[in-house]
Amino acid sequence: MYNLTDRRIVLGVTGSIAIYKAVDLASKLTQAGALVDVAMTPEATKFVSSITFQSVTGRPAYSDMWAAPPDMAELHVALARSAELMVIAPATATMMTRLSVGLAEELVSLTALATRAPMIVCPAMDGNMWNHPATQSHVDTLWSRGVEIVGPEEGRLASGQIGLGRLSEVEKIVGAIRKVIGQSGDLARKKIVVSAGGTRENIDPVRFVGNESSGKMGWAVADAARDRGATVTLVAGPTHLADPYGVRVLRVRSASEMRDIIVRECEDADAVIMAAAVADYQAPDPAGTKLKRAGTEGLNLSLVSTPDILAEIERRPGLVRVGFAAESHDLVSNAKHKLDAKGLDLIAANDITAADAGFGTETNRVVLIDKKGKEELPLLPKYEVAWRILDRVSRLVGGRA
Repeated sequence: MYNLTDRRIVLGVTGSIAIYKAVDLASKLTQAGALVDVAMTPEATKFVSSITFQSVTGRPAYSDMWAAPPDMAELHVALARSAELMVIAPATATMMTRLSVGLAEELVSLTALATRAPMIVCPAMDGNMWNHPATQSHVDTLWSRGVEIVGPEEGRLASGQIGLGRLSEVEKIVGAIRKVIGQSGDLARKKIVVSAGGTRENIDPVRFVGNESSGKMGWAVADAARDRGATVTLVAGPTHLADPYGVRVLRVRSASEMRDIIVRECEDADAVIMAAAVADYQAPDPAGTKLKRAGTEGLNLSLVSTPDILAEIERRPGLVRVGFAAESHDLVSNAKHKLDAKGLDLIAANDITAADAGFGTETNRVVLIDKKGKEELPLLPKYEVAWRILDRVSRLVGGRA
């Protein structure tokens, strides 16, 4: 999460049972390198003490708007001016009202009114309270002012009822924070199309030709591109990964479906990064019913090639084309051949036989190859590999690297 390093975030916390997630959020942001200042309403301190937040952030947590440290004339003004982003999580119905109408009755709403930093609000309340016309009116007002509203989610509420009102999970809130922080990044106003995961080519309704791709490398590229300000479209084959926050995800199954969408999306894109492990072969005429084993000694399959997606993307000025080469032997020579044959600007080659890199792992070891030569990267988290690739892409599209 490189775009969170040393970023000043004010976390406003209100009186909700969901406050336990705010403690985890403060911890996760601090671990990512952010400088987190916590402001609490008086009601919030009835659920969790300020020392809890201080323990996970390593910084003071404030709850009394009158108790400014000696080096601060006005606590809320100092917090407001230092903030690069203000996040309010959980945000109760009362806090939503205060934010909407401009009431400044305690430290959180005071700071929110004083800051000019971007703001994220994460509601948490009973379902009937959330659905009340007054609350929805306040939500509309905040949206119109450019506030990012994250959640709420459907689930079991504190009342025991099932409904819409749960505070979003920490991973989703962190995704929103990374998106908002990254809006001024070097890829701002650039559209990047990313493919991820493997494709499945049906043999019959229950069997298919496919591979072991988890989609994690493509997900990392989409995350990192969003974190650098890009507008990201992720075209994904079957995978169990959740949609990244702030990324437009288009789910497909086959290579033909992926081809159709990517070709369309690349018409106005600045870069396409093909991280998907597209199946190379497909059955020409998949069976409409399940093939039965009874009475047969084997099964002979006749397969044909799937569409070559990179070959069908228009080669036009202004579109940066990046490919991946997953190889089991002759890594560099095979990747260079693919770079030249498909007219790519850059290719990332990785050895799929390595136990700690490639399919299904959290890390990857790649060689970046372009027309000028190659750069061998050490074993790195896939997010860092994605960041290195986007360093190259940023220069190619004319970003402010």
